[in-house]
Amino acid sequence: MRKPIDRFEHGRLFIGEEGFNQTHLDALIKLNTVHDSAYFDIIPKGIKFKQFVGVLQVGELLLQIHPKADKDESDGEWKGVLLQMLKACGRLSAESAGEAQVKKQNLNLLEVYFEYFLREIEYLIHRGLVKQYRRESGNVKALKGKLEFAENIRHNHIHKECFYTTHQVYDTNHQLHQILAVALDIVGQFSRGSRLNDLWRRMTLSFPEVEHIKVTPKLLESVVFNRKTMPYKRAFELARLIILNYSPDINKGRENMIALLFNMNELWEEYVFVQLRKETLKPNSKYKDYSVSPQRSKSFWKGNSLQPDIVLEHKITKHKYVIDTKWKRPGFSASVEDLRQVYTYARFWDAKNVMLLYPGDSRNNKDDVFATKDLVSFADGDFSHKGYLRFVKVVEDGEVCEDLGEKVLDGFVI
Repeated sequence: MRKPIDRFEHGRLFIGEEGFNQTHLDALIKLNTVHDSAYFDIIPKGIKFKQFVGVLQVGELLLQIHPKADKDESDGEWKGVLLQMLKACGRLSAESAGEAQVKKQNLNLLEVYFEYFLREIEYLIHRGLVKQYRRESGNVKALKGKLEFAENIRHNHIHKECFYTTHQVYDTNHQLHQILAVALDIVGQFSRGSRLNDLWRRMTLSFPEVEHIKVTPKLLESVVFNRKTMPYKRAFELARLIILNYSPDINKGRENMIALLFNMNELWEEYVFVQLRKETLKPNSKYKDYSVSPQRSKSFWKGNSLQPDIVLEHKITKHKYVIDTKWKRPGFSASVEDLRQVYTYARFWDAKNVMLLYPGDSRNNKDDVFATKDLVSFADGDFSHKGYLRFVKVVEDGEVCEDLGEKVLDGFVI
């Protein structure tokens, strides 16, 4: 495979740069159209990326999109950040990332996830694959199950020794294995010539032959796990991620395509929540008396609701604090819309303090009391709300900051 193309979110890529040609552009435009133009904007002879980061592969072309909150910071510091954030959020196991031996300057997220999936398949094979009952119709030498008279006459008019029946079979050819087999086939298409090809071949030879099915999102949603199949949960989630990001409609052309992209707005929110929860769960933390909840919702008007990103609550005093995460760099101050949003959260949740949290330098931190008490008469028990504009450093020396949760909470909760 040729050398990957590296770009950062909100960056641009033009035809003629690093082997990127019109065929690749046409395939990416079709992919973007399928996903409601969410991934990037089309510009003359190129594309401009949005807030989605990850990896795209079109045939032999590998395009890696890295997160970067500040355009003035070094590119090298940000190239391994996505992998570290995914690990911290539990979307990728530390073990699989270690096995992949991914260098921070040479991130290939597809290989990391493919190896994660193949290792899960290997684990299931070594553990012993689950068998299930299923119904099967066909000719058998001995009468068992239900005899299908019409089919028996049609198929066995000469072969009187056979019976055409519908009967139960107990084997590995069931829906869960059929879904995993589809994902295994996709991984094989994109692993040829890579270091994973040998592992993929061994897993394919060890995996049982199953009926080929068409996997749809509705089918994936219908899968239910029981006590016997619970060990399949992680492999299934990875298979779903691979299948849903594969583009069969586009792949009718000459180039195979897969896109594994993550919305940085959502990932940043999830990462901050994980770091805050990690801080409050430390036995010796001064914030251990706080609970952290993501996406708590309250009815707002008719069928509409308000849903802040993160709500903290003191377990004894019940004082609440609201944090709204923003993966962007504001100008000299937050926008009026963002300030109105967090003030509304403060009123609805009776929160003493509310915060707009951005990636950046803490020297830009600001806080002030919302000046509403001077204009509106408060009822008994009402109190003023304080708003915080807080910036936290995401990356230091190429590593995500380990104490981000403590930095966010310091001076914010009382």
